[in-house]
Amino acid sequence: MKKILTLLIVITFSSNVYADKLLKSGFLSEEWKLNTSFKVNDPKNKIIIIYNHGSKENDKPSKNCQWKNNVRNFTSLVGEKIKNKEILVYSFCSDNPGGDDWKIFWKNKDVKYKGIPKLEKRVKANNDLIEMFIKLGTPNNQIFVAGHSCGGWVTMMLLSKNPYKIAGGISTHHACYGKLSQRYKVKKVGVDEALVKFEKKKPVAAYFRKTQIKAIREAKNLPVLIFTHPKDPFDGLLSEWVEDIPGVERIVISEDFKINDKLCKRIGINSGKRWEEPIKNGHLMAFADCFQFYNPKILEFIESKI
Repeated sequence: MKKILTLLIVITFSSNVYADKLLKSGFLSEEWKLNTSFKVNDPKNKIIIIYNHGSKENDKPSKNCQWKNNVRNFTSLVGEKIKNKEILVYSFCSDNPGGDDWKIFWKNKDVKYKGIPKLEKRVKANNDLIEMFIKLGTPNNQIFVAGHSCGGWVTMMLLSKNPYKIAGGISTHHACYGKLSQRYKVKKVGVDEALVKFEKKKPVAAYFRKTQIKAIREAKNLPVLIFTHPKDPFDGLLSEWVEDIPGVERIVISEDFKINDKLCKRIGINSGKRWEEPIKNGHLMAFADCFQFYNPKILEFIESKI
């Protein structure tokens, strides 16, 4: 009986160690250990990247946080040094609060939204976290915000409102309004016609997307490194609007699912077992092993901002 109990404890412990989800915010180590303390040793010699995950439910309350394999490439930057300052990555779970009027967000009729939408709340949560790190000693010009999908959208919204509050941002595959490129057949009908159809079908969501893009485009400086992919079914073919914004650096990842002639794969660990699968969706390219090809570019961008 003792042997069986011991075995169960070992199995349970192993599953917890290798669980594929990160359920809390905190600083990540290369070994996936999560430090939930806000305090940073020698903060004046640290560079903090606040990483914002994507969201399955725009505006709806969610318990979604972070999948390990989704942040593994940013975690590979932990410990790198720029100008003798060490990079830390803080995985930020900011998706829990829903928008004040989330039940009407995806309605197919034009109704007035009451209150504050989720994306605005996520921007505020990032601002509050930034203020905390600054008070604890990290210089504001050594703090970056990054994110994927909705997290990338949050990154651009935050920097457009406060372009000089922190050093800059990194956005991968920004999107927060569904698979627009795919669903509205952008490649076939063009951007304008696709967005007209989106506005007719989902007027509330379309209104927020349009007004948020307008605010981002009006930024006098947007110090954000942006990665997009043309075969991203979300906003892959709807990303040209970022090109003319001062301060933006955009990298269009290859037309296929290769980087530097290397076929891209997702790699992860679940319940102690390593798994991998080929990338077949441009929205996931930032999670692929081959995306680390861009680490030197990301480090170069960070160095140019601090």
